[in-house]
Amino acid sequence: MRFDGRRRTLPAVLAITALALAVRLVGLGTRIFHWDEGRVAYWILRYHETGQFSYRPIVHGPFLFIVNDWVFDIPGLGASDFSARLIVALVGGLLPLSAWLLRDRLNDVEVVALAVVLAVNPLLVYYSRFMRNDMLVGAFAFAALAIFVRAIDRSDARLVYPAAAVFGLAFTTKENAVVYLLCFLGAGALLVDHRLFHAARSDRSVPHLVTRDWRRDAAYRLQTWGGSVRGGIGRALLHTVGAVVVFLAVVTFFYAPRPELWQALATPSQLPGVVEEATVGSWESFYNLWVAGSHQNHDYLPFLYDYLETLLYGAPFVCLFAAIGFVADGYGSEGGYRDIVAFATYWGAVSVLGYPIATDIRAPWAAIHAVLPLAIPAAVGVAALARRVKGAISQARTEADDGGSETAPLAAITSSSAWTVPALLAALLLCGAAVGVVGANATYANSTSDAEAGQIIQWAQPENDLKDTLHLVHGVVRVNDGTDVLFVGTHAPNNPSDVRFYVENESSLRQPRPGGPSWHTRLPLPWYLERYDAEVTSIAPGANLSDDPPPVIFAAGWDEDRVARQVSGYERHRHDFRLWSDEIVVFIDESALEQARERGYV
Repeated sequence: MRFDGRRRTLPAVLAITALALAVRLVGLGTRIFHWDEGRVAYWILRYHETGQFSYRPIVHGPFLFIVNDWVFDIPGLGASDFSARLIVALVGGLLPLSAWLLRDRLNDVEVVALAVVLAVNPLLVYYSRFMRNDMLVGAFAFAALAIFVRAIDRSDARLVYPAAAVFGLAFTTKENAVVYLLCFLGAGALLVDHRLFHAARSDRSVPHLVTRDWRRDAAYRLQTWGGSVRGGIGRALLHTVGAVVVFLAVVTFFYAPRPELWQALATPSQLPGVVEEATVGSWESFYNLWVAGSHQNHDYLPFLYDYLETLLYGAPFVCLFAAIGFVADGYGSEGGYRDIVAFATYWGAVSVLGYPIATDIRAPWAAIHAVLPLAIPAAVGVAALARRVKGAISQARTEADDGGSETAPLAAITSSSAWTVPALLAALLLCGAAVGVVGANATYANSTSDAEAGQIIQWAQPENDLKDTLHLVHGVVRVNDGTDVLFVGTHAPNNPSDVRFYVENESSLRQPRPGGPSWHTRLPLPWYLERYDAEVTSIAPGANLSDDPPPVIFAAGWDEDRVARQVSGYERHRHDFRLWSDEIVVFIDESALEQARERGYV
């Protein structure tokens, strides 16, 4: 089935990509930063200010550090919620273009359907508007695979270089790029096994298949590359080495410590040490934390339940049509499953079962690693449904023509049993996609405590109204001299060992490793306060405020009354600091706020 000719497919993919970019970029800075966004963005801002960087696996790969450092220097952007998320939004928005690379494996309708799925799936939309590495690693790995498939389809070995470079970028974003590599190898092994099983059930023997068909195909490709089989093998090895070099060059550039990298470029004798630190040193740091560490020591079934629940809420149509597409592709053609459909389905199935093991927290963003591969069989399922609908309409029109009545065409179309089910499914798909995009963007700026929101939004998301209060804080900081902000240290209810907000040595926050876990309970506030150039201090849990406290005071919700008894002339702003049962109160000095208003800062 063709989508009105291949010449119309590319414009359709381009239009879908433009829509995907618009959906991701419009209002990109409206939502207040999530806890995890604030944690990484604070250290990116510190690198931007100091030029000092070394790989820390707990904040994942260096890609966002290096790239956002450049983005923050773009005139008119600077460091903001919008600019910090910009690269992720662009990568997520451009991802539908990768569907065009698979045009030799998918028909026109399937190519367009794949672009649509990648453009509008709610999980992909939401986390393309979120400054985190999961969308980046998934998009880069998906695009690298598509480029590699294109290299095979066109027997163009030169394409392995951009594939290697893009896959290298995946490794610079997040450590689970290793999981993608394992999934590719595993899905490839299952695909070979699938071919062998299919051949064993056919009239031909497996040895005959291996020694004749595969050997003939491989010989043909090698001759295409090098003029002869021997020449092709030589060129294949040469291109493989070149691709590995490109991959390592990308990884080394990003993982190299700064400013040591720039110093080594000026003094080449230092370069081997920098390269070793960027490769061997980074691998050792990754292995010690994420492989040999305890982050994956958790029960499997609760994580699997949450993962499946996220897919149910965030990608039900992808899962449904992936199942339809896998079945339709296997039973709907004489040749059985196409390689790309079987490969992507195996990859997606392994991701569903494997990521609850690989991830260290229950986080909805992990589900995108299953949505991406399942998008391919889902596109096949959508195309199969489209064929069904087209056939039903043709049948209905034929029945109408045979009826001989002027009203028979409409009656036949509306009454055809062959039309009813496909039409309902098509309407359901379109409505689901539209509601998903609208819902993902509505939820984006309006965090709630509803149970459904928790399946898409990770729980450490503050209420968006806090951003308006932070605007007031910024104005007060601009008019104040001396200490601007005070965090009131506290203990979590019923847990005296859980200290929040208090940091004994605030100057320790200038270094890559902050002063204790209590600093993390402030997030995402440090990202904003650092941008405001605010002078911050804190007091220990139970300590009283001074007689002349700073104009801005942050306190936990349960400490509101205690703080209110110790200060006067402050207005209070109470906000949800997380999705459930965690509130923060911001006390702002009324006189300082009035002064900020007089100067036009708020």
